Amino acid sequence: MDLGNLKQSEGATKKTKRVGRGQGSGHGKTSCRGSNGQLSRSGSKKRSWFEGGQMPLQRRVPKRGFTNIFRKHYEVVNVSDLSRIPKTKITIEDLKAARLVQKKDGLVKILGEGELKKAYEVEAHAFSKTALEKINAAGGKAISI
Repeated sequence: MDLGNLKQSEGATKKTKRVGRGQGSGHGKTSCRGSNGQLSRSGSKKRSWFEGGQMPLQRRVPKRGFTNIFRKHYEVVNVSDLSRIPKTKITIEDLKAARLVQKKDGLVKILGEGELKKAYEVEAHAFSKTALEKINAAGGKAISI
């Protein structure tokens, strides 16, 4: 056996369909492309969003607003949720362990909804005004990272 004698195995290749070779071939006249029109022409492509020359949807609908690419997205934790954690010194890792925060490297903000029963020392990226008041009133400490 040598490279000059290699052949495809039986049934591995099919003959190509020869179109446009007359009516008797079964693939004549329109060459398997249906009737006339845009899609029957050679090199025809129709983009999925093309609407036949009608004003396309993405141009008909009015545009409004913008997306601020510098926006900081905070994951929020309420003061009442801090009681789920048995420690008194709470870090972001503790919040993740208690599943109060999902993102690995996300920013965390503590909001002031609910009541505090114990004094906590809380580390977070941001605090609301009411959260700061409630943490300080309970004898705790709010540490911004």
